[in-house]
Amino acid sequence: MSFTASSPEAPPATRPRVPEPARPGPAIAVASAATFVAFLDVTVVNVALPDLQRDFPGDSLVALSWVVAIYGVLFAALLTPAGRLADVVGRKTVFLGGFAAFTLTSALCALAPSVPLLIALRALQGASAAFMIPAALGIVLAVSRPEKRAAAVGLWGATTSIAAALGPALGGLLIDGWSWRAVFLINVPIGLAVLWAGWRLLPSLRRGDRQLPDLLGSLLLAAGFALVLVALTETAQWGWLDGRTFACALAGLLLLAVVWRRTRTHAAPAVDTTLWRNRVYAAASVGAALYGVALFAWMLACVLFVTGVWGYSIVEAGLAITPGAFSSAVAAVLAGRAVERHGPAPVVAIGSLLFAAAGVWCVLGIGETPEFLAFWLPLGIVGGAGMGSATVGLTAAGARALPPEQFAAGTGLLMTARQLGGALGVAALAAILDASDGGLGGFRGVFAMCTAATVLTAISALWLRRRPAAGETTTTTTTTTPEAVTA
Repeated sequence: MSFTASSPEAPPATRPRVPEPARPGPAIAVASAATFVAFLDVTVVNVALPDLQRDFPGDSLVALSWVVAIYGVLFAALLTPAGRLADVVGRKTVFLGGFAAFTLTSALCALAPSVPLLIALRALQGASAAFMIPAALGIVLAVSRPEKRAAAVGLWGATTSIAAALGPALGGLLIDGWSWRAVFLINVPIGLAVLWAGWRLLPSLRRGDRQLPDLLGSLLLAAGFALVLVALTETAQWGWLDGRTFACALAGLLLLAVVWRRTRTHAAPAVDTTLWRNRVYAAASVGAALYGVALFAWMLACVLFVTGVWGYSIVEAGLAITPGAFSSAVAAVLAGRAVERHGPAPVVAIGSLLFAAAGVWCVLGIGETPEFLAFWLPLGIVGGAGMGSATVGLTAAGARALPPEQFAAGTGLLMTARQLGGALGVAALAAILDASDGGLGGFRGVFAMCTAATVLTAISALWLRRRPAAGETTTTTTTTTPEAVTA
């Protein structure tokens, strides 16, 4: 659709009507609420394992651990194709469809009578979340004016920071008050409210290109990525030299190689590898993967440390990390404003170095005697501030390198990099703690690994300043046109 100026003789009634720009506030609120719920379920189920063991005494801990792991596997595997699908079909359509499926599977999880069925439903829940998140962030970026997009990412990033950090605390309170089923059931009323608001308030955003992404390639990508993550996740149980680890890793890598080959010949590949021709976007992807290593290992190590070494209860452990959650949220908002003024590079560098400082503090200062006020509280505030800043800086760097029609696909691929890094971090954590029998030295090793990963993330920020070379993908972020947004 094109708009041309009306001639002076044309009556007012025949002049083309340009749609009013969508109000960003309600759309950002809806997208952030859904994102909060999706990221909450990444960590909230971690504390449900003891209660699941009591309800299902015939199932092993290894089987029960898949209730936690399978969500992340499907979530990470489908982020990229889901983001591309949202760019083609329409972000509002994919967002509402994914969130409706997420709400339904949450209700079914709460009613699951057996562990195998619960694992299958958690897989569907993780797949549904994967369709929600890239579309949600794509909506946030598209409805915001170019000069305000970094601030919008800051608000959106604050919800993810709070959700990831508050998961164990909220999960502990729900389980202590009722049972593990409550951590799934709470999603239902929230989901219904967000779906109603999204239907009424979200704009419809669609690309001119109507060609759907490669369906077979998307399925192969999901399967290959899932197999690689299974190998990484189960290494602590199977061992690196076990035939199952080797078979899963080899099969996954072969499938990913097939997908990579298809990207060179398919008109609409599952993964848009041309995005990596942009040096800023490529640097943001590397930084996101390195940051994921530290972030996921850190969050799990903190809970394991205060419960295993300091003897905190699940509720106490959750409450102990709450100050870091609020620090992260405040830092995310401030980081969005800082990106507007100074660009993403210094925000990523400073946030990563704050995170690294918290890691050094842990390596040098942790002991077997609980010290909340003198040690853990300032640690959480500093580490949380670093996490919030780095999350927003990396997301904003990737988004600023993309034109609006690639927001969902690009941010999905960026989050996939972070999830893959997170899987590596958790696998390394399991190996380090297993070698030390969960002792204090093992936790020092984990925090040292997190410190190294965040220092490397800070170094990757140097490339976020570079301009694209000749022939690289265009990085100018343009204003969303009236044709792209309809109420």
